[in-house]
Amino acid sequence: MAQNNQSYLEFEKPIAELEKKIQELLSFSTDGVDLKNEVSKLEKKAEQMRAELFSNLNRWQTAQVARHINRPFTLDYIQHIFTDFVELHGDRNFGDDHAIVGGLARMDGEPVMVIGHQKGRDTKEKVFRNFGMPNPEGYRKALRLMEMAERFKLPIITFVDTPGAFPGIGAEERGQAEAIARNLREMARLTVPIIVVITGEGGSGGALAIAVGDRVLMLEHSVYAVISPEGCAAILWSDGTKGAQAAEALKLTATDIKELEVIDEIVPEPVGGAHRDHKAMADNLHEALARNLKELKKLSEPDLIEARYQKFRKMSRFIE
Repeated sequence: MAQNNQSYLEFEKPIAELEKKIQELLSFSTDGVDLKNEVSKLEKKAEQMRAELFSNLNRWQTAQVARHINRPFTLDYIQHIFTDFVELHGDRNFGDDHAIVGGLARMDGEPVMVIGHQKGRDTKEKVFRNFGMPNPEGYRKALRLMEMAERFKLPIITFVDTPGAFPGIGAEERGQAEAIARNLREMARLTVPIIVVITGEGGSGGALAIAVGDRVLMLEHSVYAVISPEGCAAILWSDGTKGAQAAEALKLTATDIKELEVIDEIVPEPVGGAHRDHKAMADNLHEALARNLKELKKLSEPDLIEARYQKFRKMSRFIE
């Protein structure tokens, strides 16, 4: 089902105008006037326009789509893909970070551990979720859940969607860098299958802290980079408004990252982006998750860890 109250990006204005006309015609149809043929023609035209536009996005446009306010977040995927979800809270040290959610669930009847970044849509929820930027206690909560999964031999599925780890003074005082580094080390050691999905923004160490996996999937219009385009522009040119230029230099799209062999698979999105149809996006992702998990479960623990080790070792490239 398509999402209601659609929000349009700047480059989607032609589509927005066409869909507005469709809505106007539909409102006239309710007054006893039959405009089905006209509506049908416009709907086909809008569909073709969306397909053409989203098949030729530049990197800056892709970054905008990855941040779309209506894009499905972790809890949306949990709702559509998993059953019997029980959220687990707290790091047993400082507190409960709402920017990361996680807990036990079932996928196709099999118990798994699900962990992911969670953003907000309205102002109140954005503040509550800290705009999807975790503090150290968020990463320590994620680690606690991963260690629980290891104890009970449960596969781990993570959803990555963050601008980056929260850079506040309190976060640094509580050991932000140490928390991220520890997660990287411990995830590399786990003996259960780990599948990572980049669903929106994969921002720097804030993303990596839950992204060491046996299979790393990336949604078609998501991005994955060491820094945001605006942050990169601010450093390189002292001008954060040059985000479009920085995005081209960063090569942060799914196609770019696949060519670098950092990810294993690109998951296609519905025409017009995941934000237009959460259910269709979840169905595509469900199929990819189930297929990859089935393959990983065939490996013995030593083979799983060795394959994970080799996967990350071969990412480096040296040019002489």
